[in-house]
Amino acid sequence: MAYKISDECISCGACAGECPVNAISEGDGKYVIDADTCIECGACADVCPVGAPAAE
Repeated sequence: MAYKISDECISCGACAGECPVNAISEGDGKYVIDADTCIECGACADVCPVGAPAAE
């Protein structure tokens, strides 16, 4: 299943820079992951300072 960013997101953008398929973009108040593009690599979760991205 694709990763999803929780409400813990602090909109720092660290995850977006690490995504190899550019599935992450800035949303309204937090970053969001396009589930159709996500390849479930976990790179976003590895760099997030608050642990917001997680597998659904």
